Amino acid sequence: MAMKILISNDDGVFAEGILAAKQAVEDLANVYVVAPDKNNSSVGRRLTLFKHLEINSCNLEDGSSAYSVTGSPADCVVVGTDYVMDEKPDLVICGINHGVNISCDITSSGTVCAALEAVSLGVPAIAVSLFVDPKTAYKQNENGEWYIDYDFSLAKKVLHDLVLKIKNDGFPEGVDLFNLNVPSNYESEEVKITHLSHRMLDKKVIDNTNEKSAEIFNYPLEENQNSDNLIMIVSDLVKEYEKESDGYALIVEKRPSLTPLSANMTFESLKDW
Repeated sequence: MAMKILISNDDGVFAEGILAAKQAVEDLANVYVVAPDKNNSSVGRRLTLFKHLEINSCNLEDGSSAYSVTGSPADCVVVGTDYVMDEKPDLVICGINHGVNISCDITSSGTVCAALEAVSLGVPAIAVSLFVDPKTAYKQNENGEWYIDYDFSLAKKVLHDLVLKIKNDGFPEGVDLFNLNVPSNYESEEVKITHLSHRMLDKKVIDNTNEKSAEIFNYPLEENQNSDNLIMIVSDLVKEYEKESDGYALIVEKRPSLTPLSANMTFESLKDW
């Protein structure tokens, strides 16, 4: 019997990365795509319970069929597993995310938390992200307009090889999901097995009283917002990482990072505490 894979993401059903993920594994399995109708980055594992969701059939850029859902990435995994597919998938793939997902900060990631939702449903999962190097990815077209060149070629290759190994050998004992990060501007194609680094982002709060940050606040206000009381949480990537961590492999060594994870976050023992 053919392997069945459900693909979702947090960037939206029409994001380039979800098509790349489908293309990476469609020779290995029957693939179903169920994803949010719009971008849902950094929503964590939010679930929409006892509220209406709208589901619509659509077509990806290559003409293949997919479903869009007016919900979160975790919602889409539940909908795909329990409603769209006749049977549970053998594997859930979340991504290919447009951006990095490393360190203990992954619990805010819609991509990784959709994979965690799959695990809670009894399905092993892979969260996969493309770390876009701004030095090489930002390009101009013939009209001088800037765009981001998402080069998924290495990410697709690594994802394909990983799924093929899982298909042949299964998941390693004790591993519920893999968190895979691939750099767009890489120095090595060799995948490194890593652990989560301590954190990914340095966060701070700014307001609109500082001239240097004024431009950031030039966006439409939501209803009932007071322009005199606006603040914003902003972040930068951490610069230093431990040597065997995902951040070190991805950002310092510029090679793919594969982190095996368990959904059970219980510490082993407190007997000596």
